[in-house]
Amino acid sequence: MTRPATLLGLELPLLQAGMGAVAGPALCAAVSRAGAGGTLALYREPPARAARLVREAAVATDRPFGVNVVPEVTGPAACLDQLRAILPELPRGAFVTSFGLPDADAVRAVQAAGHPLVVQVGSLALGRGAAVLVLQGTEAGGHLLGRMPVDLLLAAVRARHPRAVLAVAGGIATGRDLADAVARGADGAMAGTLFVPAAESTAHPEFKRRVVEAVADDTLITSLFEIGWPHRPHRVLRNPPPPPRSAPRPRSSPPPGWTAGHTRFRATARRPGSHHHRAHRGDGHELRPLLHPRHRPAPGRRQRRPDSPGVRGRWRT
Repeated sequence: MTRPATLLGLELPLLQAGMGAVAGPALCAAVSRAGAGGTLALYREPPARAARLVREAAVATDRPFGVNVVPEVTGPAACLDQLRAILPELPRGAFVTSFGLPDADAVRAVQAAGHPLVVQVGSLALGRGAAVLVLQGTEAGGHLLGRMPVDLLLAAVRARHPRAVLAVAGGIATGRDLADAVARGADGAMAGTLFVPAAESTAHPEFKRRVVEAVADDTLITSLFEIGWPHRPHRVLRNPPPPPRSAPRPRSSPPPGWTAGHTRFRATARRPGSHHHRAHRGDGHELRPLLHPRHRPAPGRRQRRPDSPGVRGRWRT
């Protein structure tokens, strides 16, 4: 058993990323029951609703699970309000994850409540008070915290902090990917895109379809999508150019490219020549879930192998 599994009470050294509008109580609990680190996304949830979501997850599983906060989006004060609301609701053995470095007050609140803190970073910065540090490489989908490929980041941080408990994020899609990450010096891994198409995910059905069908050449990194999260680059899916409009759009209609549903994604950017689909999509890795065999591709459907250095699993038909 690896150190993250021991510290967090898991059977597998695998954490599910706390993706906003994707990782609700159902997904969190399903991953937890399967033996990995299911994580509930809090994102911008008001404190009262955040506490209610935690209670729903706790009812659905008796295994350890986590909650994820995003301090750079909510701001330190709102993040602390979320933590004060949810920490009394967290069962014993639960953990807290932070996308980006939390401030000192947030760290103290989590530690005072007796829960392990998992901090995700994209640079050589060591997270304050982190029991587990997740190193996110540029192979990851969605919001990116740094500019280094995951292998280089892991080697650099391991050299500086040889005793730190380190997990990696980016390009994890199969059991072989997880095993390879551990062989390269990681203690475990975090995956996000892998879980987007799961039945328990609250992602929009079109989002799920696009993620399943995408390969490496369909992704790129851009800073065009700043709605709700300024100055943070994303790995996204490309879209074909939209058809020309024959008439002006009514003022009452929604902005172009936004869909209804729990997962809203902007399909067209507001700059000339850019037509990208925002998605939590990794670096073209095959979606063959580690924990949910029923979500695998139909027998006989060949998965195209992406030309990606971040993919090391076996590719099967």
